[in-house]
Amino acid sequence: MDELPPGPHLAGLQHLLATVARLRAPNGCPWDQKQTTASMAQHLVEEAFEAADALRRGDDAASREELGDVLVNVCMIGQIAHEGGRFATDDLAAAAADKLIRRHPHVFGDQQADGEAIAVGNWEHRKQQEAQDAQKPRGVLAGVPLALPALLRAFRIGEKAARVGFDWPDRQGPRDKVTEEIAELDEAIAAGEPGAIAAELGDVLFSLCNLARHLGVNPETALANTTDKFQRRFGAVEREFDYELRGRSLEQMDAAWNRAKAQERA
Repeated sequence: MDELPPGPHLAGLQHLLATVARLRAPNGCPWDQKQTTASMAQHLVEEAFEAADALRRGDDAASREELGDVLVNVCMIGQIAHEGGRFATDDLAAAAADKLIRRHPHVFGDQQADGEAIAVGNWEHRKQQEAQDAQKPRGVLAGVPLALPALLRAFRIGEKAARVGFDWPDRQGPRDKVTEEIAELDEAIAAGEPGAIAAELGDVLFSLCNLARHLGVNPETALANTTDKFQRRFGAVEREFDYELRGRSLEQMDAAWNRAKAQERA
């Protein structure tokens, strides 16, 4: 294996670790002292979402701040676990580095990877082998967290299934599937069956995730961008009517919406 290049200067990370340890010390912060690894879990999730939002918007200043908050949470969890004799932040970093090395045999070993697909295949093969060795669930989809947002989870599951060949050969397949599922949704709506309507709507959304994957679009990001756009334009409608929409007709609000849309495009 090739020697690793020298790592970056880590004075900032060491400063953060020392700061977190100080907060947890007997004369530290009462709130930080009360935290557990379980109580920190939700904070970690929230900070990760805020970081993802900043990255999606391309806001470097916000990304730097929010990624720092994610790092604070990781270091705090590591400190709490270290105090309980379970693991430490350095253990997490070392294990993560070792895993990266194991799962990149085309970089740190003698295997070859002439393209992205082969590199991903090497990763998945090593991951499956590690799961077998550890007697963990070995299914291709076992590593997709149940806690992911539903749209993103559907997208990731489709990705993983495709990596082992369970996929349409081109984008026309998932596009036709969307049409098929919408027709089944229309039938359920006509029948007035709430359970069937919910099930068929779920099938439509799942099919759209597969189509998005074939189009090279992350549906979670696409929906977030569209929601941002709707919020901007609706805000413009509210401002035009001085934030008083009660009593306004749909025609009035729709005209204001179109003006906001035209102004945004201009």
